[in-house]
Amino acid sequence: MLIYGLGFAATTLTSWHLLVTFCSLHVALWMKLFEHKPFDARAVMGFGILNGISIGLLNLSLGFNSVGFYQMTKLAIIPCTVLLETLFFRKKFSRNIQLSLAILLLGVGIATVTDLQLNILGSILSLLAVVTTCIAQIMTNTIQKKFKVSSTQLLYQSCPYQALTLFIIGPFLDGLLTNKNVFAFKYTPQVLFFIVLSCLISVSVNFSTFLVIGKTSPVTYQVLGHLKTCLVLAFGYVLLHDPFSWRNILGILIAVVGMVIYSYYCTVESQQQKASEVSPQLPQVIPCVVVFLLMTYSPQIVKCDPSFTD
Repeated sequence: MLIYGLGFAATTLTSWHLLVTFCSLHVALWMKLFEHKPFDARAVMGFGILNGISIGLLNLSLGFNSVGFYQMTKLAIIPCTVLLETLFFRKKFSRNIQLSLAILLLGVGIATVTDLQLNILGSILSLLAVVTTCIAQIMTNTIQKKFKVSSTQLLYQSCPYQALTLFIIGPFLDGLLTNKNVFAFKYTPQVLFFIVLSCLISVSVNFSTFLVIGKTSPVTYQVLGHLKTCLVLAFGYVLLHDPFSWRNILGILIAVVGMVIYSYYCTVESQQQKASEVSPQLPQVIPCVVVFLLMTYSPQIVKCDPSFTD
């Protein structure tokens, strides 16, 4: 409503979202709802700046491309993430996972992609947006695991850098895309109400983003994002009576099938991994148990062994 209905600037608004998120987390820290855990300042700064740049590039991609091509850009994030994690982190994605992701992307593509108007500048911006977004989301996961920090701790420390980056580049990008000066915008009571509302909602959105990526993976986060897209389309048709076609219905159904298959194989492979981590410990545990039982119930046998000493 605020961006599409009232024409407000998206990038600058995002910087305000992050600033409010930081202030909210600072209050939570003051109330001792979580513990501040400082770690590598360079990693935090680089991560925050990269995150801010990726958001700006996504907004530019939307501004210089058609909606259909922008949807293709979002779809490209999953295969790009899989490729980067495979090349640089040696992470293995089974064929079942790859197949389920392909089905998901096919379904979302059928449901959302309409027109594909290509241009050189828009394509370059989309490529940069995909790469920076993938790296930022992978870093969200790896930093939490490497430095053993929670999603709240990482978000609290990186928010100022993200907000500052977007606040610096935001007015320029928004002026380029909308031909409007964000500081000369007419701030009516309606605009102020939606700005405050969006900032409050952004706190939970930013927190849940870091939490989901940290607890699962960047790929799973993107899968959930496409699920959100399908739900928005479905609710828009049911509640708002938006125009809908059999192509949209078919695409959503295919996407849901892909999500179900992905969830199933993720669960199966997770259980198999846990079982493989437990099984090597069994040969070490069994001799210890046997010795303990012998010492408990047959002390005479043990003491008769010449190698036994008190």
